[in-house]
Amino acid sequence: NNGNDKKGGKMNALKQTQKRIMTWLLIVDAIIIGVSFIAIKEPRPFVLGLVFGSAISGLNFMELSNTLSRAVQMQSDKAQSFTVIKYFIRYIVTAVVLYVSIVAPYINVLGTILGLVIIKIIILIGNFLGDKRFFRNILRRKEDESSGQ
Repeated sequence: NNGNDKKGGKMNALKQTQKRIMTWLLIVDAIIIGVSFIAIKEPRPFVLGLVFGSAISGLNFMELSNTLSRAVQMQSDKAQSFTVIKYFIRYIVTAVVLYVSIVAPYINVLGTILGLVIIKIIILIGNFLGDKRFFRNILRRKEDESSGQ
C-alpha cells in the first residue's frame, strides 16, 4: 500500500509539472503573439508558425513523459528499444513540422522554430529559478572571485 502511495504521489507530481510547463507555454505564446501583432506588419504567418511549433512541441513533451512513464515499468532491454523508437518518432515529427513550415507559404519558419524551442527554454528557466543551490553557487563564485580565492 505504501508503494502505491509513493507511486501515486510521483505521478501526481509529474502531472503537476506537466500542467505547469504547459500553462507557461500558453502564457509565453500569448505574450509573443501580442507583441507580434504590435511589432510585425503582417503577423499572421508568424503567429501560425508559433502556434504550429508550440502545439507540436507540447505534444512531443507530453509524449516524452508518457514514454518515460511506460519505460520505467519495462525490463531494461525492452525499455531501451522502446525509448529509442519513441525518440526517433518525435524527431521525425519535428522534421515533418519544419518541412511543412518551410514549404507552406502561410506559415513562418522562424515562428515555427520559436514554437518548437520555447518549451525547452521554459523548462531550463524553470529549473534554474527552482534550484536555490544554482543561485547560491553563482553568488558563492562571485564572492570567491572578489576575495581572491
